[in-house]
Amino acid sequence: MQRPLGVTILAVLAAIGGILGILGGLTLLALSSVTDALIPGISGLFTVLAIVTIVISIGDLVFAYGAWGLKPWAWTLGIALEAVGIVVNILEFRSATATSTIVGIVIAAAIIYYLYQPHVRRAFNQTV
Repeated sequence: MQRPLGVTILAVLAAIGGILGILGGLTLLALSSVTDALIPGISGLFTVLAIVTIVISIGDLVFAYGAWGLKPWAWTLGIALEAVGIVVNILEFRSATATSTIVGIVIAAAIIYYLYQPHVRRAFNQTV
């Protein structure tokens, strides 16, 4: 089956996001040692955030690869990553603006909705 255009777009965006996320996570990891000198004890929080960012970004790259090849497991991974994205947006609500939180949740929900469309599920060999 031919890959739907929306899946191609999601795969490309996931690859870009994964690469940028890894770079951001590595930067955050580097900053964790610098910030500890300025604000003692905060480096642990930065380190945890960096590791979580890197792990999710690796998941994005794996999803991009699987979505590009329409691997059946990529559909499940895509749903899981977007669900995690919704949870992270909700948890970040206090530190982010309401607009960015809502936009993040809406985008993740829209991707989940798209992945559940019958033609997309068939492309990933998921039963409809």
